[in-house]
This record gives sequence, structure tokens and C-alpha cells, in this order.
Amino acid sequence: MEKNDVSRPRPLVLFVEDDPNLAFATKDNLEIAGYEVVHCLDGVEGLKVFKAHAFDLCIFDVMLPQMDGFTLARKVREFNEEIPILFLTARALQEDKIHGLKLGADDYLTKPFSMQELILRMEVFLKRSTPRPAAARDPNLYVVGDFEFDFQKLTLTRGGHVQTLTFREGEVLKYFAGHRNEVVRREELLKAIWGDDDYYMGRSLDVFISRLRKYLATDDLQVKIDNVHGIGFRMSW
Repeated sequence: MEKNDVSRPRPLVLFVEDDPNLAFATKDNLEIAGYEVVHCLDGVEGLKVFKAHAFDLCIFDVMLPQMDGFTLARKVREFNEEIPILFLTARALQEDKIHGLKLGADDYLTKPFSMQELILRMEVFLKRSTPRPAAARDPNLYVVGDFEFDFQKLTLTRGGHVQTLTFREGEVLKYFAGHRNEVVRREELLKAIWGDDDYYMGRSLDVFISRLRKYLATDDLQVKIDNVHGIGFRMSW
């Protein structure tokens, strides 16, 4: 099997498959062929991982636990209309294939499949794809759990609902979004946004964080802004 040109960036692939043996063999072969592969065992995990990274291509099994591949593809399409999606399935019914394609899938391979055929199809999709979203992404746009945060417009959008933020709320959320899962020291946050860390600014910060928690409370991925006692805060999902 010919390996991809090492001078090119390794395409990042999201592979969601609950059969551990098939997953191991497929992931191993794709990595040998020059792909970077992130594997998930179920659809719920797959959706979380998809939203946290800028993938070039998705490969989904149809029969997945917790969230099936069709539902996963539909949710991915709500978030990204361009990324290629390829289904792998034991189902050979024509209706299933049509259903998958209507949901926005680009192709369909029935198990058992040839690794060479899978890789050839992937290469076709990647050649016609636009660059990885991360490279073209507006620096003012952030993904925060199930929300899209537009700092330029000061909007927090989820499922068609738009929450308008104040400028300070937007600045606080932007700082947290850029430091996801990190402990942010209270004085660090105050100095970054207000230029000082005095008592009254600290009280204002608490108000803004309280408002942001309220806005984010409806998120399915459970975005949290936790207090880290004696230090500061951590935003995670």
C-alpha cells in the first residue's frame, strides 16, 4: 500500500465504529497510508470529538450504540455542510443507502470492504474538498459546546436561538473559549480584560460569569464554568 507524501499535512479523519477488531485494523491501515485517525466507539462520543477538532473527513458505521450513524451524520451536517462523510455498514438494503445519502453522506461501503477501495474513495473526496475548516475559520468564530459564538457580532447561537451578549460578556467568553479546560487565574482574566484586578472589577467579573452560566445552561454537552477554589475558573465541556 502506497504511503501518502510525507511533505503534505496528514489528513485528519474521524472514524466512528463500535467493532473493536474492525476499528483496530482499519485505523492501523489508514495510519500506515498516511492518515491521522481519531477513533470513537459510539455516536455520542463521535459528535463531541467532531466539535472539538477540525477534521478533513468522517467515516461512520451505521449501527452504533447511543447514537446511530444516520443521526450522527445529520448532526454533523447541521454543523458542517462541506466535510465528506462516508458510511461503513453491514446493511446492503438499497433504502438504507438512499437514506444515508439523503442525510448528506458522500459515499457508502458495505462490509466486508477492501481497504484499498476505502482509501481510494477517501482520496477522491479529499482532493475535491475545501481546506480544513481550521485554516479558513474566521478568528472571531468559536465553537462552545453546542453553541456557535461570534465575537464580532457578540452572538451566541444554538438551534436557531440567538443570544446577544454585551461586549464584556463577549470578552470573558472569548478568553475562556481560547483556554478551554485550562485553569484561568482570576487576576489573569481581570488584567487581560480590564487591565487591572481591583475589588470592583472582580465583582463585575462575577456578574458576567453568572450571566454566561445562565446562557450556556441549555447546552447538551454541559458547558461548565467552574470555580477553582482560591485560584480562578475553568471552562469545560
